[in-house]
Amino acid sequence: MTNSSTHVKSRHPLRGIALALTLVLLGGWGAHLVQTDLGEVKITGLTFFTDNGQWIAADLFRPKTATASNPAPLVVVCPGFERSKETMGSFSIELARRGIVVIVIDPYNQGASSSTQQRRSASKEGYGVVPVVEQVCASTQFDFVDKARIGAAGYSAGGNAVLQSASLFGARQARALRAAQRLDSEAGRTITAQETAKARAENKLSAIFVGGYVLTMSNSVLDTVDANVGMDYALWDEGAFRTRNGNADMRTAAESLCLVNSALPDAEKISTVEPGKKYGDPAKRTLRIVHNTSNIHPVLPYDREFVAHLTGFFNDAFQLPVDLSPTNQTWGLKELFTLVALIGAMLFIVPFTALLLRLSFFQPLAKPVPAPQPRPQGRGRILFWFFFTLSAVIACFLFIPLAEQTRIWFPAASAAQQTWWFPQRINNAILLWAVVNGLLGLLLFCLHHRLSVKKNGASPAIGGITTNAGNLARSLLLALSVLGGFYALVFASHWLFHTDMRFLFVAASVAFPAKMLLVALEYLPLFFIFYLANSIRVNTAGRFADQPEWANLLIHGLGNSLGLLLILLIQYSQLARHGTVFWTDGWLYVNLLLGVVPMMFVLPYFHRALFRLTGSVWPGPMITCLIFILMMLTNNVCYIPLK
Repeated sequence: MTNSSTHVKSRHPLRGIALALTLVLLGGWGAHLVQTDLGEVKITGLTFFTDNGQWIAADLFRPKTATASNPAPLVVVCPGFERSKETMGSFSIELARRGIVVIVIDPYNQGASSSTQQRRSASKEGYGVVPVVEQVCASTQFDFVDKARIGAAGYSAGGNAVLQSASLFGARQARALRAAQRLDSEAGRTITAQETAKARAENKLSAIFVGGYVLTMSNSVLDTVDANVGMDYALWDEGAFRTRNGNADMRTAAESLCLVNSALPDAEKISTVEPGKKYGDPAKRTLRIVHNTSNIHPVLPYDREFVAHLTGFFNDAFQLPVDLSPTNQTWGLKELFTLVALIGAMLFIVPFTALLLRLSFFQPLAKPVPAPQPRPQGRGRILFWFFFTLSAVIACFLFIPLAEQTRIWFPAASAAQQTWWFPQRINNAILLWAVVNGLLGLLLFCLHHRLSVKKNGASPAIGGITTNAGNLARSLLLALSVLGGFYALVFASHWLFHTDMRFLFVAASVAFPAKMLLVALEYLPLFFIFYLANSIRVNTAGRFADQPEWANLLIHGLGNSLGLLLILLIQYSQLARHGTVFWTDGWLYVNLLLGVVPMMFVLPYFHRALFRLTGSVWPGPMITCLIFILMMLTNNVCYIPLK
């Protein structure tokens, strides 16, 4: 690539920015239309201040039909572990389209909600479901809610949260009923219907839907549940090895049998559950229904059949007219539009960087692009593919052992305790893996350079590695400026459309507390080791003359993600063959890779594009590390201290 051709690529950054902004606006506007059901649903951000200085961030989906004169049922939606309220769009959109008010929350320790001081948050406060329901019932501001028909729905750990919430409210009802019975017994009379109703008013949940979680479906929990209950567990759930039968077949699972039998008379108790069959009576809060959707755990909320089960259950539980078929769903369009917005935001990075490089302060960073390495032949080609394969194997087999080491290096976060010492439990596994692979990548680069590249007459200076303190400082300021522009775009889109930019497990979101920026200062320097090593590999050791750019970048994209893809291949091929995953203790860490792999694949493309703008391996990883890691940190569980 000659210098002149490099300048041609950066000559019109405004065109690239215009395209990116168009995609962001189109995606945000389209997502807004879908989630508001073309204006039939109003979405408002809420904050519920709770005990001990804690708070819950939430979004209210209010159908126009829900008014003080025509109050509608309410469903409080709780996401699962490592999920924010925006990931529950399939729940929120489809329930609101059917006239149900929805409050979807960021659970404690996630998204924009605070941490919690409660060690047993699921069973004591439903990760925030309990205080939200209590405040809705006590407040006159929610006069458009039918407070006799309040439900909750959760996915994964959120499913456990709503089950525990129903058990907690039911226990309060039972205590109130026992107290009334004792007083009546002392007075020599029988408890009245009015007293029974008053006791039942202590139970503020009349229906719950438990998605992707069955472990706490036991007599000790279900005995106090006085609510209609639906559940759906993935037939190929990776965590099914933890069930009492050791599999995900809900027909004979001890957990699903316990759920159904909890509401049946002794004479009608069953030994086999028929998925999809309605047991009990919704009017008596004894409705039980079990589903077993054919999918895996992380994808379950994005399964149309699962969403149909959810909406169908609440239609039955609240005894609503079925105006829309459960299969009539639009949430998938919202995912498509937020993907368009995310692509636009990603495309914004390179031309915005090019525009900033036109400023006099940053112009010294725009250097000629060094000549590529000669294409390896013979021994050099063998060495290249040897190191390529070795890197993938190392990346694959180090991940789970390093994830297990987080219990030693980060004990507080691993035990779900509030801490300033690297407070993100799951991301700590990615951090250790990135640091070790980054250091090994730099070592392998030096070894490869010594054995092969150096013999071809190249030097580090030609590769764009050498720099000075002044340019490093200028590069960091450039990266911070690009980060500011990127998140200005994200926040502006959220302000206009009340949506983030996402597709499934990858998202750029505004849902994080300000203290998260302090947390980022711990993670960013260590992650930068990996990002720098990747930039050097992509732009110095692996950029070859006479090789098509698309082929070269495809090789690097695969090389970057192959090790992690191998982990997923091992995990899910074992699941397909034997019904049990290969890694059991670390199955949550493996699931995390579904969001990491796409970012790993596209990373070399960004590093190459930014390298062509600057001729240096340094600005690219500074920019990508700041943006990609902040995106990752703001979408995961974080045990930041309240004070």
